[in-house]
Amino acid sequence: MTRPIVTLTTDFGTSDYFVAAMKGVILSINPEVNIVDITHGVMPHDILDGALTIGQAYKYFPSRTVHVVVVDPGVGTERRPILVASDTHYFVAPDNGVLSSVYDQTEALYVWNIISEHYFRQPVSKTFHGRDIFAPVAAWLTKSWQTASFGEPITDFVRFGIPKPKANGNAIKGIVLRVDQFGNLITNFKPEDVPALLNGGKVTIRAGNATINQVVPTFGSAPAGQPVGIIGSSGYLELAVNKANASRTLGIARGAEVTVELG
Repeated sequence: MTRPIVTLTTDFGTSDYFVAAMKGVILSINPEVNIVDITHGVMPHDILDGALTIGQAYKYFPSRTVHVVVVDPGVGTERRPILVASDTHYFVAPDNGVLSSVYDQTEALYVWNIISEHYFRQPVSKTFHGRDIFAPVAAWLTKSWQTASFGEPITDFVRFGIPKPKANGNAIKGIVLRVDQFGNLITNFKPEDVPALLNGGKVTIRAGNATINQVVPTFGSAPAGQPVGIIGSSGYLELAVNKANASRTLGIARGAEVTVELG
């Protein structure tokens, strides 16, 4: 039988014991689990960054994977822990909107407020639900797959809209959603928002003090040091500088406004 997979996505970093403790709890309950780290480098307390991260990654895992997502600035408050079953995956997370991107991509969706405390590690810390609630719930789920036994079904779960570009005349305004490890600026533009990005139409991209007139198919298609647009593997328009860090080169960070002008 295939070993169950549990993924971990957190803002914990890797210099403390937090991630190791979660893994230890999971393996103590089900030693057969295959644990995969998606990342522990989500920006601290940043629910949007967590939502974008899990929204990009989860779909590449086998069906029945259990994804634990802990970006939880409200830990210990009245915010609910939830268990989510989508059409092919499961998610265990705080009910703070961190799964919003998953919700946007899922047709079949069932959500439970986790209240069955006998699945929790005791005593439950008020500051570390990743270890004491989310990790053990994920592990127990891989042993039974009985989602309804963990709590009560809810429909009022928290979700927010991922920022979308907005048209203004012949210009479309968007933002930088995140900056990746290489300094590429990932915007919220998709080809369906601006078909000219793919069909060779004339576009001018403005971000900060930078003006970009070229959208290329690969990073190597631009001369070194030249800023360009590219449709990245995420499916979003990225602003990049070949062999350099675009964020530093252009002086642009997450949240910066980006305008695509047509013609």
